[in-house]
Amino acid sequence: MSSDATPVPNATGFGIDIGGSGIKGAPVDLSAGRFAADRLRIPTPSPSTPGAVADVVAEIVASFGDASGTGPIGVTFPAVIQHGVARTAANVDKTWIDTDVDTLFTARLGRSVHVVNDADAAGVAEARFGAAKDARGTVIVVTLGTGIGSAVLLDGKLVPNTELGHLEIDGHDAEHRAADSARERDDLSWEKWAHRLQTYFRTVENLFWPDLFVVGGGVSKKSEKYLPLLDIRTPIVPAQLLNDAGIIGAAVLATETPDLTPPPAV
Repeated sequence: MSSDATPVPNATGFGIDIGGSGIKGAPVDLSAGRFAADRLRIPTPSPSTPGAVADVVAEIVASFGDASGTGPIGVTFPAVIQHGVARTAANVDKTWIDTDVDTLFTARLGRSVHVVNDADAAGVAEARFGAAKDARGTVIVVTLGTGIGSAVLLDGKLVPNTELGHLEIDGHDAEHRAADSARERDDLSWEKWAHRLQTYFRTVENLFWPDLFVVGGGVSKKSEKYLPLLDIRTPIVPAQLLNDAGIIGAAVLATETPDLTPPPAV
């Protein structure tokens, strides 16, 4: 796998994973790709406004004391993140839309913060330490849950904010038919759900011609029930890091990715 940066041996980063139901954080061993201490989870506040969520993030970081380190903190967020600004808001309060999340958390924590889409963070973690480690070419990581998240990587380098769960397929938003929540909502057997997944993955592979699919999300723990049922040309494997991927990927990106300055307005 190609990368512009290599983790510093024995270096420790810190990652936060913000979700609709819980906010989780932990220090991360960047050389091994695993937690350096047990993670802490606090329920997402309701309403999940920017100020309330920032308070929980600060609480999690403070709870680790010196173990949180002094370097940049990586934060995942369930939204399209463009130059640190949330352009959408999935499963969190809509007041997040157009909020400069990076600036908000940087001010609240008093240290450098790097904010990234949650699926993108998981994809980076799987490419660096998990199911796509050392994979060359185009890798697409798809997370199946309430919706469908995606991360596209070329030789290990992330192409952010791809949002492939929102492709229109047969007149439907893809995640409305093929997400794990759709399986539960429509009470689908594994076979019937696999039929929907096959339509989804065939559409994606015909657009991108990837070299590998990695399937994440909580349902990846049961991958043996549906992945063998898929008839697609692209190799497809379950994720390895599961629920740890977001925190690990966020910590990696915070350490290796300098904050970007948005291009000047024209």
